[in-house]
Amino acid sequence: MARDLTQLELLGELQPVAEENLNRHLSMAKEWHPHDYVPWDEGRNFAALGGEDWSPEQSRLDEVAKAAMITNLLTEDNLPSYHREIAENFSQDGAWGTWVGRWTAEENRHGIVMRDYLVVTRGVDPVALEQARMEHMTNGFSSAAAGGHDQMGFLHSVSYVTFQELATRVSHRNTGKVCNDPIADRMLQRIAADENLHMIFYRNLCGAALDISPDQALRAIADIVQNFQMPGAGMPNFRRNGVLMAKHGIYDLRQHLEDVVMPVLRKWNIFDRTDFTAEGEQTREELAAFLDKLEKDVLKFEEQRDRMLSREAAKRQAAQAS
Repeated sequence: MARDLTQLELLGELQPVAEENLNRHLSMAKEWHPHDYVPWDEGRNFAALGGEDWSPEQSRLDEVAKAAMITNLLTEDNLPSYHREIAENFSQDGAWGTWVGRWTAEENRHGIVMRDYLVVTRGVDPVALEQARMEHMTNGFSSAAAGGHDQMGFLHSVSYVTFQELATRVSHRNTGKVCNDPIADRMLQRIAADENLHMIFYRNLCGAALDISPDQALRAIADIVQNFQMPGAGMPNFRRNGVLMAKHGIYDLRQHLEDVVMPVLRKWNIFDRTDFTAEGEQTREELAAFLDKLEKDVLKFEEQRDRMLSREAAKRQAAQAS
């Protein structure tokens, strides 16, 4: 049986891959500025400066768009926790350290622009938003908990963030579509483009790790896929907002399976590889069984959602008729 590589050995073996993908990222990343995506002429003072405080009728966003914007922004707000995890699991030397700093700086723009947009347009209650931010950031985030493990080393961490970056991209992109505001849509598509480039960096690292230590990398991937939770899972009202987002197609179980999990597994050639030992084959069978169950769960969720939406539509029709 092949020996598992230590964290230090993995980082050493993957250093050239990290450098190559850092350079690739820097050549493709587009410079952009948060202030260019905010309609500043809509802004006005709040009561503390002689203006008017927020009230619900000031928002142009419906309840679904509000829930999605808040969830996505609070997810971005927890960047200090994400930075800590990446910094702990990567080296601070050479390309590793450069990537950690660059990735953190790029991610920081997302929270800046989204908050500026929501405050200027009065899209959500800024006091409630700040209270939620304080609570969520105080609680922090652990990808070990989100991945179902007590500890996360390099392989679990890079596996988790590959899926998470792609999931966040899908959520931002679809949130833009429900805002009914071309400015918000443009802003969120810009953020989604960043998330996609970040995903590619992590996906390529994890793919290289599969070539170096197939069984070990697959074990980490299977652990993450089977226990995956979004990084916002601990935020206030996450369950309610998550249900709303799933119900209206912003991020649901089918999107998770078909737009996030399966494209990445196909890119890694998980089910056609021939370099696993008996242990790796067993892990692959375990992963395949989980994906079969997930497909059944998708169908069950969609049946329940369709029934719920039909009932709500019938209620609306009855109310209009009376």
